[in-house]
Amino acid sequence: MTCMVKICGINSEDAAIAAMSAGADALGYVFFPPSPRHISLKGAKTLTERVPNSIYKVGLFVEAGDEALENAIKAGNLDVIQLHGKESPERVAEVKERFGLKVMKAISVSTANDIETARKNYDGVADFLLFDAKPPKDSILPGGNAVSFDWTLLTGQNFQSNWMLAGGLDPSNVAEAVKITGAPWVDVSSGVERSKGVKDPRKISAFIQAAKGY
Repeated sequence: MTCMVKICGINSEDAAIAAMSAGADALGYVFFPPSPRHISLKGAKTLTERVPNSIYKVGLFVEAGDEALENAIKAGNLDVIQLHGKESPERVAEVKERFGLKVMKAISVSTANDIETARKNYDGVADFLLFDAKPPKDSILPGGNAVSFDWTLLTGQNFQSNWMLAGGLDPSNVAEAVKITGAPWVDVSSGVERSKGVKDPRKISAFIQAAKGY
């Protein structure tokens, strides 16, 4: 089975076109002002208008309130809400019920215990689990920090929810990461950038080809 790919931090037309042309299965839009990949509501509307229904439009939020979620969902015609903060299982369920969309919960991983805690609290509650590396202590960003965790922690793991691997992935290592983890999805942001917040179309294409084994 071919691995599915999400390109996160889409904030330009060039990046969107490159991702869609190369075969991305999901595009991520960051609604978190401290991030260099942050996108405005107007920008989201412009960049999502031409995305076909076959590609998930994912909005990334960090402990956002209902009004902020609603505004972004309308602007970007979003399909999936990605909660990348410390949202509780109850909040995940609440968001899913309130907006009627798929919900993804990001999980910060450094040890096997983090994965087991996620299984206990979020598996089957969220539609997707996104396993990402714990951010460096000096980072204000919950993700997109170009750091990875021990992929063997996910070897042989099965979950009720669909799941993604993220954290430190790039065109040179994603194939190995998929081989080790068996991840059905991979998610990348900084690994396909030429500078922080600026996507490189060539890296996007190379990443998708490597992930899917083209």
